[in-house]
Amino acid sequence: MSIVPSAAVLREKQPRDCDADAIIIGIVNNMPDPALRTTERQFRELLAAASRNVTLRLRLFSLPELPRAEAGRSHIDQHYEDISELWASQIDGLIVTGTEPRAHFLTDEPYWRALTKLIDWAECHTISTIWSCLAAHAAVLHLDGIIRCAVGEKLFGVFNCEKAVNHAILFDAPPRWRVPHSRYNDLPADALVSKGYRILSRSLDTGADMFVLKRENLFVFLQGHLEYDPGALYREYRRDVGRFLLGERNSYPEMPRHYFDEDTVAALATFREEAIWNRNIDLLTSFPAVAEGKLRHSWREPARCIYSNWVSYLLEQRSRRRRLAKSPALHRHAHVRVNTEPTLRLEYPSDVSLPPGK
Repeated sequence: MSIVPSAAVLREKQPRDCDADAIIIGIVNNMPDPALRTTERQFRELLAAASRNVTLRLRLFSLPELPRAEAGRSHIDQHYEDISELWASQIDGLIVTGTEPRAHFLTDEPYWRALTKLIDWAECHTISTIWSCLAAHAAVLHLDGIIRCAVGEKLFGVFNCEKAVNHAILFDAPPRWRVPHSRYNDLPADALVSKGYRILSRSLDTGADMFVLKRENLFVFLQGHLEYDPGALYREYRRDVGRFLLGERNSYPEMPRHYFDEDTVAALATFREEAIWNRNIDLLTSFPAVAEGKLRHSWREPARCIYSNWVSYLLEQRSRRRRLAKSPALHRHAHVRVNTEPTLRLEYPSDVSLPPGK
């Protein structure tokens, strides 16, 4: 396995046509400034674990309409490509992250028009795209008018999810696994199914966890965060506590569910009592630390399996397209669809019917 640096680095160090056989994956990282580098690292580590012997070339982008401070803009200027370079690019797979919502309605977000342009582009110019959290909500709203619903208290923690159907993206995945979620909104499963989306995993706590839409390409939607490292929810919780102490939010945040051990829960509960009584940002310096070993990365192996299947799907479908481009016989029969589900590790994909004798 190897991961080639992003194109912003490649321009300086090596020619653009290097690693011609690499799978090219674009990451449109829309996370807020404090999470930019962490999100890059999380996806790099997950893709490195998932890629096996496949060379991946990662290209980083971000929507310029997202409000950012000077430090965030500077980091993007140095390490990311301009989004305009994406429109003329050949990308095999795309990953689009969410961001913190600022408006009540997604259509009122300052980046809404740019994000819908990206959704339309991805449908025609990628083999498959993964839409994460808020990006998933925006994509289904734009594609099919499905409106997300508020869930009240933040859906925050690590939740048990189970496989709902057999699908190539879930090849070798266990029947049940745990997934981190962090969101205030949900997409109704009934609305998704009525519009042709296929729910792959779900939970009594989280509803639809992962679902797909197969049209010209394969769109994969994740309401959870398989890319998170073990400490991600802890850092987010500490951030939200800091916002309470600063007066930026009215209520003290709830702890992430099914995440901390009993001793950590007790320590955090004691801190909560003190913070409510003495609301001062200086108190955050005594926020209970949690040893890394106490935060289990229980979703790592399912995440690696799912992303490994996704990379295999990109590789298989790219090979299929190249065969179609070279073979008039395959072109004539490419419209005959036997099975609309993507397959993995087949010499010929099952949705192409070959001429007799082939």
